[in-house]
Amino acid sequence: MKKNPEQCQVVVALDMIVGKWKPIIIQHLLSGDILRFNELRRLMPDITQRMLTLHLRELEEQDIVQRVVYPQIPPKVEYSITEYGKSLGPIMDAMHYWGAAHVEHMKYKKEQEDASFNGEAN
Repeated sequence: MKKNPEQCQVVVALDMIVGKWKPIIIQHLLSGDILRFNELRRLMPDITQRMLTLHLRELEEQDIVQRVVYPQIPPKVEYSITEYGKSLGPIMDAMHYWGAAHVEHMKYKKEQEDASFNGEAN
């Protein structure tokens, strides 16, 4: 089946996981853990409370993350990956491996450019 570039759905997929923190949130929840808000914050110490809240809400709206509120005092809220969200696992793995390979590729390219530049300077 030929893919029409104008109907490319990669943009839809990227919109779901784009951002500095969404992939990290998804990866933590894909590990199978049910995590509370503060546990997620501890796992990502540089994220602000506002950003974590925003990203969790967006992921919940898209049925990637499930939020369960327990009616108790103090309130207890837990986050987990949905069954649908688990379908992101292979995609996240592929992107991780591609990203790692890309970092190595760019290191190699820079080394080659540096060697070429140093060779020309002599």
